[in-house]
Amino acid sequence: MVEGTRWMGRRIRRIEDPRLIRGQGTYLDDLALSRTLHVGIVRSPHAHARILSVDGSAARSIPGVVQVFTAEDLDLPDVPATGPKGARIARHPPLARGVVRYVGQPVAAVVAETRAAAEDGATLVSVAYEPRSALTDPLEALEDGRLVHEELGTNVALRRRITAGDVDAVFAQAPVVIRQRLRNQRVAGVPMEPRGIVALWDGGVLTVWASTQVPHDLRDGIAEALGLRASQVRVITPDVGGGFGVKLNLYPEDVLISALAPLLGRPVKWVESRRESLVATAQGRDQVADFEVACDRRGRILGMRARIVADIGAYALTTTLEVPTLTGTMLQGPYRFEHLDAEIVEVYTHKTPAGAYRGAGRPEATYYLERLVDLVARELGLDPAEVRWRNFIPKSAFPYRATTGVRYDSGDYRRALNVLLERADYRGLREEQERLRREGRYMGIGLSTYVEICAFGWEVAKVRVAEDGSIVVFTGTSPHGQGDATGFAQIVAEHLRIPPERVQVVHGDTLAIPHGMGTGGSRTLVVGGSAILRATEKVRRKMLRIAAHLLEARPDDLEIADGAFRVRGVPDRKVTVEEVVQAAYQPRKLPDGTEPGLEETATFTIRSATFPFGAHLCVVEVDPETGEVRVVRYVTVDDCGVVINPLLVEGQIHGGICQALGQALLEEVVYDADGQNRTPTLADYPLPRAVHLPPMETHRTVTPSPTNPLGAKGVGEAATIGGTPAFVNAVLDALRPFGVRHLDMPLRPEKVWRAIRGFMSA
Repeated sequence: MVEGTRWMGRRIRRIEDPRLIRGQGTYLDDLALSRTLHVGIVRSPHAHARILSVDGSAARSIPGVVQVFTAEDLDLPDVPATGPKGARIARHPPLARGVVRYVGQPVAAVVAETRAAAEDGATLVSVAYEPRSALTDPLEALEDGRLVHEELGTNVALRRRITAGDVDAVFAQAPVVIRQRLRNQRVAGVPMEPRGIVALWDGGVLTVWASTQVPHDLRDGIAEALGLRASQVRVITPDVGGGFGVKLNLYPEDVLISALAPLLGRPVKWVESRRESLVATAQGRDQVADFEVACDRRGRILGMRARIVADIGAYALTTTLEVPTLTGTMLQGPYRFEHLDAEIVEVYTHKTPAGAYRGAGRPEATYYLERLVDLVARELGLDPAEVRWRNFIPKSAFPYRATTGVRYDSGDYRRALNVLLERADYRGLREEQERLRREGRYMGIGLSTYVEICAFGWEVAKVRVAEDGSIVVFTGTSPHGQGDATGFAQIVAEHLRIPPERVQVVHGDTLAIPHGMGTGGSRTLVVGGSAILRATEKVRRKMLRIAAHLLEARPDDLEIADGAFRVRGVPDRKVTVEEVVQAAYQPRKLPDGTEPGLEETATFTIRSATFPFGAHLCVVEVDPETGEVRVVRYVTVDDCGVVINPLLVEGQIHGGICQALGQALLEEVVYDADGQNRTPTLADYPLPRAVHLPPMETHRTVTPSPTNPLGAKGVGEAATIGGTPAFVNAVLDALRPFGVRHLDMPLRPEKVWRAIRGFMSA
């Protein structure tokens, strides 16, 4: 025991890491079941084509190839998918039936004794196609008479409108109106470990190992697709090398591999290659938005109009249709204005299906708002920090009902910005900027303030204290790299006075934990942690009853200190935590009516969302001769409510900043007019490297959330949401002397250089 220690709020190193650092992790591809068959996927090279024939005879001639399957051979149902009310859902077939609608769509499956044979066989399957024209521009798909899915009669999957106040009257009277088209380019999630699945049919039960963020959802989706009871499907999630939202979906390959296992009577395995990941795994963002902002001459926002068109790709996966609606939900951000008219239109095109990617709709909303605020400041000759400060929802207004209908739980946006400006020495940075410009150097300072919505649903947890004092925690959430097992252990250790290293966290097994909602939307610690807290409190209450019985006192008279239960005011009357745990397993030492053991289960349902917020500042220097952007400094102030482990928070912020830099300056999934993905490898799709990353200074304010007993808000997506516009605003601030008003992401050197050259040649 560690005497007199408070564990919550401490910087404790992640208990998950030593095993992984030593190379002792077990990822999906590490699984090696006896007699496993491997699958290679034949994927469409066309964005849109009719399938005339599929010939697998050459593939079958390869030694080790067992069978080649097409849609006609298997007759599988479409992949289950849902969407908001009124959505037109185009469901994805596991293997294409008659028509392919994006490059990378599965057409056939080659099953073989080895992965090499399966992949070699896939290259020899001959598919005859009749190519058709492709729709790759969502604006064109709205106007063009061609349809991605003729049976739907339209390319519009969902149209949603949000209105509040009297927008027309506000715009008619507004002294200043700012107009701008803004784009969020399509990006790829690129987890360290691509997707993969292993399926085994044994004794009427299908066991599936999968690299997923949502094992219970995957179980239910596979059961629905294959006509099985949920109790006949067990999903196990081994170590997961990153998810970033793209592993929230039920994919065609999940249904396909699960269906092949009972058919073939052997374990079946498929692991995605990096190229497959970049063309077939759900992609993020991809919106084009037209905005109008009405404001007064002091920069106060009066009202806003918006039309956001989201390119959702060819089919609806689990998260495809929900993400753009979140953009609409968060269009007010941290700013107080009462008049809004926003239309969100989701459009099918001949691209890979879109879906959740870190932030899922909220980075898009924040990017729009933060670029618009900077444009307002530029138009009026005001400081961007001052415009933000004037427009913030005041602390006194919380809980606050936004014009979009959501209820913000708590916030102090002005404080976060004030702390940021002080820590970064904003005034000094502006003075340095002016000095450098006189020297012919172009430094830019970018600000971004944000609020996001996260945490949803309910969660279940079980806490079991063994006789030796070790603890096992069972949770329905499914961490995949965030360090949440450490945070969970700290919650338990705090309340039971047992060191975190003696706490084991079990997750990602639908047999061990029958219910759960997985990891997404920064919900793991907020919702899962609250369920663990409640279960721990039940264990603690039982321990108090046992200790009171041993001490012949009342539970209310006891306190826990220095590894022991003590009678208040009588320090010598005590019993150690170890003695209480041991007594719990000895019926003769228990109070009457008390069952032996220390194991409790609890659930927690979050009734309303949490709203983390913060302020980011980025400093860059732009080389006018090359267009190169060098990030000099990055400072953040993030408020995620009560912090369980600052080290975990900083890790999430650092990772989010990296991904924000990627979208702002480097990354874009590029499709040509024929729907060909021109960025199918990491040689074509640039990711941030260590050389791109600046020194990062992270600070926090703490505004507890009233929605959960931990007071936590969530932090998994915060920096990606707040970071992207900070980078872009910094670059465009550096380019002000060249008259550059706006550039769409990514701000690669060539684009920046061309903008500078355009000014110089004008």
